Amino acid sequence: MREGPDIARIASLVGDPARANMLNALMGGTALTASELALEAGVSLPTASSHLSKLMEGGLLTLASQGRHRYYGLAGPQVAGMIEAITGVAEAVGPKRVRPGPRDGAMRVARVCYDHLAGEQAVAMLDRFVARGILLRDDNEIRLGEIRPGEIRLGPSAASHFSAIGVDVGAKARRPVCRACLDWSVRRSHLAGTLGAAILDKILAEKWARREKDSRAVMFSPPGKQAFERVFLA
Repeated sequence: MREGPDIARIASLVGDPARANMLNALMGGTALTASELALEAGVSLPTASSHLSKLMEGGLLTLASQGRHRYYGLAGPQVAGMIEAITGVAEAVGPKRVRPGPRDGAMRVARVCYDHLAGEQAVAMLDRFVARGILLRDDNEIRLGEIRPGEIRLGPSAASHFSAIGVDVGAKARRPVCRACLDWSVRRSHLAGTLGAAILDKILAEKWARREKDSRAVMFSPPGKQAFERVFLA
């Protein structure tokens, strides 16, 4: 056996259709029960429990108990980034599905990717940060097909800029502040890390946008879209 990470083991966990549906359902950042995940996967509860045990053993999920209820969630942003990247590859090279409906269209514009904003708005926001020098990105920032996003880091003016607009750059110090996350719908990178999470928190706290029920889509109101563009795209 060759040395190094066991890619095949992780791939086999993600590759099962029912487990893939469960993982994708958790990409919204909300913990779900086994019954809810069984519905998402289209399997019976005993079958779902078996799948969830395998995902737990593989280190892809966490489990929290509250009263009689047990809630499953993704093990962290690294797992979410993997799912988003796999989705991007599938979108680029996999079989083409029927034309997306209105909800898919909304997902392409703006959606939650675990705990940060993804979609066209998020990619445009990162591009603007880089163009203004607020964030710095390696020249080898990828397009889908080169697999690895370029590194993103804070520019000299970043701390003062984000402080002025009410975004805490160092809210959760255990995680990277800036991380590139490959966006499956735009096929370029959007901003993850604690900064990406803080920006999404601000968008929702300001009520510029709301989470669509039973979906990862983020819906901006007309005034909210204008405020978002004024603060993050100007």
